[in-house]
Amino acid sequence: MGNARRGRQAEANARVPLPIRDGVSPSYLWLTAAHAGGMLCFLAERFPDVPQGVWERRLARGEIVDANGTPLRADSPVRQGMRIWYYRELDIPETPIPFLQQVLFRDEHLLVVDKPHFLPTIPSGRFLHETLLVRLKKQYDLPHLTPIHRLDRETAGVVICSHNPASRGAYQSMFQKRVVTKVYEALAGPIEGRQFPFTYRSRMQDAEQFFVSTEVPGEPNSETLVELIERRGEVAHYRLHPHTGRKHQLRLHLAALGAPILNDTFYPRALPCKGDDFSAPLQLLARSVAFIDPLSGQARRFDSGFRLEWPSRS
Repeated sequence: MGNARRGRQAEANARVPLPIRDGVSPSYLWLTAAHAGGMLCFLAERFPDVPQGVWERRLARGEIVDANGTPLRADSPVRQGMRIWYYRELDIPETPIPFLQQVLFRDEHLLVVDKPHFLPTIPSGRFLHETLLVRLKKQYDLPHLTPIHRLDRETAGVVICSHNPASRGAYQSMFQKRVVTKVYEALAGPIEGRQFPFTYRSRMQDAEQFFVSTEVPGEPNSETLVELIERRGEVAHYRLHPHTGRKHQLRLHLAALGAPILNDTFYPRALPCKGDDFSAPLQLLARSVAFIDPLSGQARRFDSGFRLEWPSRS
């Protein structure tokens, strides 16, 4: 992130003109160009999936404001460089996700949580209130809460969150400097012809389908240490140590090794969306996160209480 963008992000975080509403923080949008048609026309064009009538009602209720908190009207001018704030909303009710997170640790800086399968870490797409972040904000009244790292919706396990903006940078820098030890576990097919433990490396990049990654020739930019814990027939239990943090790294690496993780709907190929089917969780777990606390110097380790589910024998 460039210095200018970081500066704008800090400024936006420092001055938020709308309060948190039912656990949902307001979103903001920087306007990079003027628009002759006014605010309603701009919003309708910028968000074509949202009916214009929705924007009309939200503007009339004063729910879209400028950086000073002044409510905007349908005919308000759209100027380059202005910032507008609004609440993200969903057109249809969310399906409740029937799994609960567990708090592992809390102090004046951190909230460490055990995230269940199927629960998104942050709002995205069709998920808003049924996300780890919004649930925690509502439950603990922590308006500044933010995850320092993320897990896929399909992955369960330990998530470190910060709720103190003054100390957040110190904890974020641990992940940027890769001084955090993360250990995962997975149930997958057997990997043949390898001496355990071994390290797998490859070059990863985004695939044509933006939501998945792929391997390409070139200098490796991803690395995973693979250990075998146990094998039962055609299913093996692995301990995985990611030395890098590429998107879907563990899922892609095991699939590339001929051992896709059980119930993975993305790798080795993307399957149709299962919607709200919770019957087959991805057998991938963020088992533990460990680090030296940058403020106290204390060694910390947090372990998930969740367990992977071996397939029943027929």
